[in-house]
Amino acid sequence: MFGIAMSKKILLNSKEIDIILHRLACQLIENHNNFENTVLIGIQPRGVYLAERLVAILKEDYNIVNVQLGQLDITFYRDDFRRRGEPLEANKTNINFIVEDKNVVFIDDVLFSGRSIRAALTAIQSFGRPTDIELLVLIDRRFSRHLPIQPNYRGRQVDVINEERVTVNWKEKDGKDAVYIINN
Repeated sequence: MFGIAMSKKILLNSKEIDIILHRLACQLIENHNNFENTVLIGIQPRGVYLAERLVAILKEDYNIVNVQLGQLDITFYRDDFRRRGEPLEANKTNINFIVEDKNVVFIDDVLFSGRSIRAALTAIQSFGRPTDIELLVLIDRRFSRHLPIQPNYRGRQVDVINEERVTVNWKEKDGKDAVYIINN
């Protein structure tokens, strides 16, 4: 019996990702000016790479020095965490600032079903009540939503069929920046 071969197609290369990151940083500046009342929160695990990269661009290229960045683990807030066969391994939450009455921007690499964002909305309540919450994603899988959640900022909108996965590689973790569509 023959197995089905996995195919991998590049959606974004390193240069395209860099252009998108700068565009997203500019959109954040347009809406949040000097970030005096705004905090950025990367959703663990892979949204943190995007968040850290955006903060570096804001600081180095646009001289915005007072950007507060946190990391939020949503592992045990997900509605499907008990359904997985293997034991879950939690990531680290690191939010060393107050979110009460702040504008919070959640940052994640891929918006798929919306379940991770729903979990993040629940998890952030432990840290206070934000004035406003926005969502920034690198990739928006438009037709795969299970919940009525839409991004305020999106790098690229992608239409893929359900068997296909979108995988984001970051040079900090994977050796190079790239976004792939993988068909199993």
